[in-house]
Formats: sequence, structure tokens, C-alpha cells
Amino acid sequence: MLKSGMRPDPDQLLAAVNAEEARAGRGKLRIFFGGSAGVGKTYAMLEAAHRVHETGADLVLGYIQPHGRTETDNLREGLEQLPTLPVRYRGLVRQEFDLDAALKRRPAIALVDELAHSNLIEGEPPPRHAKRWQDIEELLEAGINVWTTVNVQHLESLNDLVAQITGVRQRETIPDRIFDEADEVELIDLPPDDLLARLQAGLIYLPEEARTAVDRFFRKSNLIALRELALRRMADRVDASAQATASLDRASRAWMARDRLLVAVGPDEQAEQLVRAGKRMADALDAAWSVVYVETPELLRLSQHQRNRRIDILRLAESLGAETVTLDGPTAAEALSGYAETRNATRLIVGTPKRRGWRAWLRPSTTTALARKAKAFDVIVIAPAETSKRATADRNDAPAIAVPIHWDRYAWALATTLICTLVGFAMQESFEAANIVMIYVLGATVAGVRFGRGPAVLTAIANVVAFDFCFVPPHFTFSVADAQYVVTFVVMLVVTLVIANLMASVRQQTRVAGARERRTYLLYAMSRELAATRGIAELARVAVRHVAEVFQCQAVVLLPDASGKLRQPHDLPESGSLRSADLSIAQWVLDHGRRAGLDSDTLPAAPALYLPLGSEQQKLGVLAVLPQNRRRVLLPEQRRLLETFAAQIGLAVERGKLAEAAESSRVAAETESLRNTLLASISHDLRTPLAVIAGASSTLAEHGEGLDAAARRKLALSIESKARDMTDVVANVLDLMRFEAGHVVLRREWETLDDLLGTALRRMQERLGAHRVTSQLSADLPPVCVDASLIVQVFINLLDNVVKYTPPGTPAAISAVVRDDVVAVTCDDAGPGLPPGENHRLFDKFHRGNDEGATVGAGLGLAICRAIVRAHGGDITAGERPGGGARFVFTLPLKEEGS
Repeated sequence: MLKSGMRPDPDQLLAAVNAEEARAGRGKLRIFFGGSAGVGKTYAMLEAAHRVHETGADLVLGYIQPHGRTETDNLREGLEQLPTLPVRYRGLVRQEFDLDAALKRRPAIALVDELAHSNLIEGEPPPRHAKRWQDIEELLEAGINVWTTVNVQHLESLNDLVAQITGVRQRETIPDRIFDEADEVELIDLPPDDLLARLQAGLIYLPEEARTAVDRFFRKSNLIALRELALRRMADRVDASAQATASLDRASRAWMARDRLLVAVGPDEQAEQLVRAGKRMADALDAAWSVVYVETPELLRLSQHQRNRRIDILRLAESLGAETVTLDGPTAAEALSGYAETRNATRLIVGTPKRRGWRAWLRPSTTTALARKAKAFDVIVIAPAETSKRATADRNDAPAIAVPIHWDRYAWALATTLICTLVGFAMQESFEAANIVMIYVLGATVAGVRFGRGPAVLTAIANVVAFDFCFVPPHFTFSVADAQYVVTFVVMLVVTLVIANLMASVRQQTRVAGARERRTYLLYAMSRELAATRGIAELARVAVRHVAEVFQCQAVVLLPDASGKLRQPHDLPESGSLRSADLSIAQWVLDHGRRAGLDSDTLPAAPALYLPLGSEQQKLGVLAVLPQNRRRVLLPEQRRLLETFAAQIGLAVERGKLAEAAESSRVAAETESLRNTLLASISHDLRTPLAVIAGASSTLAEHGEGLDAAARRKLALSIESKARDMTDVVANVLDLMRFEAGHVVLRREWETLDDLLGTALRRMQERLGAHRVTSQLSADLPPVCVDASLIVQVFINLLDNVVKYTPPGTPAAISAVVRDDVVAVTCDDAGPGLPPGENHRLFDKFHRGNDEGATVGAGLGLAICRAIVRAHGGDITAGERPGGGARFVFTLPLKEEGS
């Protein structure tokens, strides 16, 4: 029996089981990994392919990079190779990997060289993915095993480190998770001396290219460092595998709390270096890590181009597996220290201080302030790399976009000074100069709140000048008679500048906080409105309206039809509806459950962004968004907000589908119940007449000649009677169905109730038999505008009810009175009365009371009466007759409908 401390963690076991299930239908990735080009990765991969091919495995060459190496090209022979895809790019035709051909072929193993290769986004035809590793991921998801190659310098987390070592920054990189999640990694190692010998022999590059490569990259010191990086990365992978295995065995090692790293970045040249350093440290410590960007008032004043840099920085962090967070606060140090304590961070990584000398003394840098504030976490300072500035300049060679200057605000700032001066002149006779200074301070405060920092500074300076010129003796000159006023000027300028700066900062932070509060409110408003909306089409319209308003975009919710194919909505009434959504991209998103389009991993050149609604198991639809401003959806927090909107819309659509399914089930259940009740009732009411008809007809057929005329007539009448009963049952069913389907058209004419009742009594004369029916209709009753045949049917059904449910000889009476705008017709009988508590159920379909016995009837007569009366604008009720018996009362309007 295991001790409690040695039992496996159930949560970890469940996570392991879920991970194994997720990998069950996915292909396996095998990477041939090397320290640099030329070590023999492709050669080793092709050799392994021949060994596997000899066992009969279904293996094809998807794409092999044409390096021009004879021994490598010879290994292609004997292996099936897929045709490449010709792509036109800048006047040239290049051969690229054909993803669709590989998916159509669906081999067991596909060899695709150069994992870090970038596809030609601007080529024709355009690729589905920007990177080859994304193509390979789609192959893996399709259940195809993939073999590929990659060098250590292409790992994103090592990019800056390799640049420091070699002086060359790699443009083509892969996220570290692709390498970490590979099922098998095989290190292809070659000593630096052997690699240089191969290079000089022309086995890697042509002689001219080889000399350039040796001078720029293939120096022995570089190769040794890259080989060490590759060996360390393989050792890290082995260590991670050991930790994953040990995590399922509680007795394997002592467990300690995991570290949590925070990486603080800004829009400077060191940000990418910090992110990669954080990734390496998080891997080494097996720690969770987050990248934090703080929007201080100072950063809010940066140009649009500089602020857009954070999009690239945070996207890089997410690609390396970090959680990204954007905070706001008066200073970065306060926001970071508070967040570090909230998240229980153990280490905070920051860049080197930027301020030097007296500036650092007057205003300590974020790094210095964090070191002073840190209590529960360590502050780690990363020294800047030599290549950071050069690499950043290369990546950001686009010209910065000039921030527009609002000259009208500066004009209002000067106007504020003029107003303060006029107020000062009004106060000059009654107040001291110190009180006038307060007016100028108030003006600077107002300028900071209303017009921003620049106009507020102008107001502060103009206030000092105006005060000196207008209110300091000698007046209307800039000379100062009393030197003490110089102190007043300095203090006044400093105070007004500080207040103006603070007010401008508050103004900017209020604007940012207000924008975030607005987004939160709009998310709540959409969720609330979606919860109150019924119908999937209406849900889609509500969703489009809210998404378009929040993200300033055009949007559309695309839903699949019964066959799973997406269709454009029939009507797009909302002004923010997107009418040009690409259904092919949307269908791919629906099928794969991943986002695509604008700046995503799939078809990033598309102008719109497509997000799946629902999960991989429940594919509900696609949300397509075409933003007016790309930052509205590209900023990480904005993208997360959009994904939250998509999740809420998905839940609403799922709820709508479940509601429709529940309604369909309810209708189906009611239909089935009605069908069963109808069959049971009709079978009961038809079986007895059919039995009588069969018996009487067989008697006539077999013994007719031996029967006298009276007996034969009696048998014939019984056949006729039972046939009429069957006809009535079928007619009632058909009549009720026509009424419920709305297929009955009333042919109204002005009729008297006396004539209608007389017609009914004549048709019921034979069936009434011993029942005595008395008409108590007065001669002065006004006529009614009704369909005569239908109202006669109401009388017949009520009288037939008397015949069926009262003993022979029971008297009945029909009367009518005028009440307001209706005439109320009453049918009384002196029979046993109604079953207790059955007054309302009597008018339900197929309800025949509790003591019906063998009475023939489907229980539709009173239901038909109610349908007819309500079609005429009246109503019918049932109750007890005073003195005993049943009473039915129905009303008919005296005025013609529509008059």
C-alpha cells in the first residue's frame, strides 16, 4: 500500500491522460537537430527514411531543400516525392512545399526539410500559412507523421544570444514550443574542424560562397559556441522529459513551490532581449512566467509608431509561451511591484537603467525604484546586448509617424491666461497680489485638465509673464522693483508646472481607465442582451452590433447549414455588418477550430480576422471581423477581449441551438403524444362500430334468407347507424385539424339564432329520440353575422353531447340573452352533470370525461365547438346547472368583425 506522500497527484494523472488523448489522433514530429548548417541533418534524415522505407512504411518526400550536394541528392532516389508548388514571386518562379498535395496524399510519414523556412506571403498563389512550421502543424493535426530539420540558431529564445555570438541575427525562427513538443529529436553532431573541412571542400556551399561564410559565420569560435548551445538544448530537453516523468511519481523527488517570473518590458531596444532571457530562465527554473508592459502617462505620449512596438514585443512573448499583461499606473515601478506581489512572483527581470548622472539622482529609473521597493521578490537586471540597438534599428526602419499638434488647444491655453489676467484686474483694487497668484494657479490647473500637458506648460509660463507684466510694480514692464518677486515668480512657475503636469497625467489616465471601463461595460451589455435574446438569427444581429461598436469594425457571424458548410446570412441589417467575408477562410477556421486571417498564423495577409465560435467538439460558427484600425484587434489585450466576445457569442449560439433542439423535441413529443392519443381514441371508437357492422353484415350474408323483413331491416339500420358514427368521428377529426391549421374561411352572413337552432334540431331529430329539447329563444333577439353551417355544427355537437351523456328522456333547453355587445347562448340539460374538476378539460382534444363507458366518440365535439366559437370572436364555457345537470354557454359578437 502506498504511503500518502507517495500517491500520485490525481490532477497530474488526469492532465497526463488528457494530454495522451489529445495526442492519440495527432501525427508524431521527429526533428533532426544540428548546431549549424552542413552538419548532415538532411543526409541523416534521408538515410533514416531509406531504412524505414525498406520495412514497407508509406513514406514520401514532401520537400527537400535543393542544397546542390550530390551525396544528399542521390539519397532521394528510390523514395516517392510529391510535386512541388511553383510560386511566382517578384518576377521569379520558386518551388515551394505543396501542403494541399501532402494532405490529399495522406502518407504515414512525410519528410519536410527546413522547419524554420518562411513561406512567400506575397507570392502567387499566396500560402495558407506564413511559416513552414505552421504547415507541418496542419499535417500533424491531420494524423500525418512528419520528419524535419532545424538548426539551433533558429530557436526563438536563442535568437539574440546567437546574434551576440555570431554577429548575425537570424530572420527565420520557430517558437520554442514546436521544438519542446516534438515527439523525437535526434541530434546530428559534427566537430567544428570536420565541419570547416567539409566547407572548404565545397561540400556545403560553392567555393565563392564558402569563403564568405567562413568570414561571416563559420568561424571556429562561432561553431564551438553553437555546438555547445545545441548540446545544452538537448540536455534541457532530456531534463524536461525526466521532470515530466518524475511529476507522476511523488516519491521520485522532493516537491517545492514553483518559481514565477515576471519580465518587465517597454518600447525600447532591450525589450526583445529581456523576453528571450526570461524564456531561457523560465525553462531553466521550470517556472511559470509573464511579460508585463506598463502604460504610464509618459508612455502614452509616445508616437503611434513607438507604441505599436509593444504589439510585436507582446506577440513575441506569447509565441514563446508567456502570459502577457498590460498594466497602467502613475509609474512603472509602482504598477510592477504591486502586480508582482499580487501574482506571488519570485523574480522580476528588468533591463539596465537608462538614466545616468544627475538625471538618475533627480528621477530614479524603474530598475532602481524596483530594487528599493522589492521585498518578496528578487530583481534581476539584464545587461544590454551589443547588437540590440543595431538589430532594433534594422527591424524598425520605417519612418515614425508624426504626432499631430492640436494648435487650437494652445490657443485656448493663451486664452486661459488672458481670462485669468482679466479676473486679476477685477480683483486688483480689493485683493493682495498673492490672491491674484492663486487665480493664475487655478488657470494652469484648468488648462492641464482640459487641454493636455503641452498647453498646460504654455499656460504656466504665460501666467508668470502676465503676472509680472500686469501686477508687479512697475506695472506694464518686465522690470522688477522688488527682488523678492523673483522668488514669487520661481515658486509660481514651479507650482503651476507641477500641477499642470499632474492634471495632464490624471487626464490621460482617466481617459485610459474610461476606455477600459467602457469595454467592460459593453461586454456586460452584450452578455446581458444575448441572454435575453431568442432565436439564432437575432443573436447573430445582436453580436454583430456590439462587436462593431466596441472594436470599430465590420463583423459578421457565419453559421453552418445542415451539411456543415458556412453560408452568408440572408439579411445583414446592421450598419456594422461585414458583407465581404471570405467563406473559404471561414470554412477552414470552422473545420480546424483555430483563428485565421489578419496577422494570425494562417493566411496573415487576409484583411479580416476569423475566430471560431465554440470548441473543437462543438463547432458552432465563425466570427469574422474587419477592423478599421488594426491596433483594435492586434494589441494582445484587445485580442483577448475579442476572444472573450467570441466565447460569449459562442455560448449564446450554443444556448440558442439547445433551445431550438429542446423546442423541436417538445413539439415532436407533443406530436407523438397527439398521434398516439388520436390512434388510441379512433381505434376505440371505430372498433365497436366495425364489429357491429361486421356482425350484422355477416348475419345478413349467411342467414339473410331465413330472416324476416323486420329483422333484416333492423340489421341494415344498425349498419347504417354505426357507419354514420364512424363518419362523424372522421369528420370531427378532419374539422378540428382544419381549424388548427387555419385553413377554415368563415362565410359570414346575417342569421337568426332561431333558424340556426331549428336546422340543428331537424338534423338531430332521429338521434335525439326520447330526449326532449325546448327552445327558449325570444323573438326579439338580434341577428348575428356568422357562418351558418359552423354555428349549426356547434348546436349539433352540444345536442349530441346531451344524447351521449344523459339518460333517455332527459329534458334539455336552449336559451339566449343579449349582454353588452354579445349574445350568450345557453344549453342546459337535467342529466347527471359534469365530472368534478373537469370544466376546463372538457374542451381539450380527445377528452371524454371519467364515466364515458362505452359511449362512442373521439372526444372532439366540444373541442370543435370551442374552435368554431373562437373563430367567430366569442368564447365557450362549461359549468353546473342550478338544480342539477350541465350547462354550456357560448357567446357570439353582435357586430360584424371589422365594423
